[in-house]
Amino acid sequence: MTSGKCVSKGCAAPGPVPAGSIRLYSMRFCPFAQRARLVLNAKGIKHDIVNINLRDKPDWFLEKNPLGQVPTLETSAGEVIYESPITCDYLDEVYPEKKLLPETPLGKAQHRMMLENFSKIAPLTYKIPLGRLKGEDVSGLHAELKQKFCILNKELAQKKTKFFGGDCVGMTDYMAWPWFERLEAFELEDCLDGSPELKAWVERMFKDPVVKASGHSVETYKDYYKTYLEGKPNFDYGL
Repeated sequence: MTSGKCVSKGCAAPGPVPAGSIRLYSMRFCPFAQRARLVLNAKGIKHDIVNINLRDKPDWFLEKNPLGQVPTLETSAGEVIYESPITCDYLDEVYPEKKLLPETPLGKAQHRMMLENFSKIAPLTYKIPLGRLKGEDVSGLHAELKQKFCILNKELAQKKTKFFGGDCVGMTDYMAWPWFERLEAFELEDCLDGSPELKAWVERMFKDPVVKASGHSVETYKDYYKTYLEGKPNFDYGL
């Protein structure tokens, strides 16, 4: 696996994807791309990583994915897959060792429902710190996030399992995780107050070896997101 500074407009395109491997176009601090990295590492899939400057994207990358989004996968056959839930489902199907998705139709439906609900939660984790930076009253957004975490807490409590995916970390857990990893950096960890099962889930997830290998320290996130919120994201921060 290779990963380094972002490539931008004018940079040469990488060579072909080696046989037996897959390429991930990513950005080190993107939570959506982190989803794909978590799945690749959890399943032990041979891959390389090309980080993309999301403010100055290479033309050759836009030819592969006209939306210009990460994560984007490229196979050795030149096939391209993008959108984080789709890339992760693809990886789980094509590389069947250590399945992360539920096996039953009901389990798969519950996974997708949870993702749909979570898609309404994730934007709040950005709106609140951005509003603070602008000097806005974010108390309503803060209360909304806390309430939504209480709903997730109830769902986890009803499962009576350690993780959303069961007693082992599964796809649902990895898909939700990147935003929880950033709560402390965004000074939002108090939103977990009143959600004991969810708070315990966060503590267990932090101990997962795949999670440990995929993210950054709280200080690194704080420093990066300071540049992001100020409108000049330093995608190569720390390199």
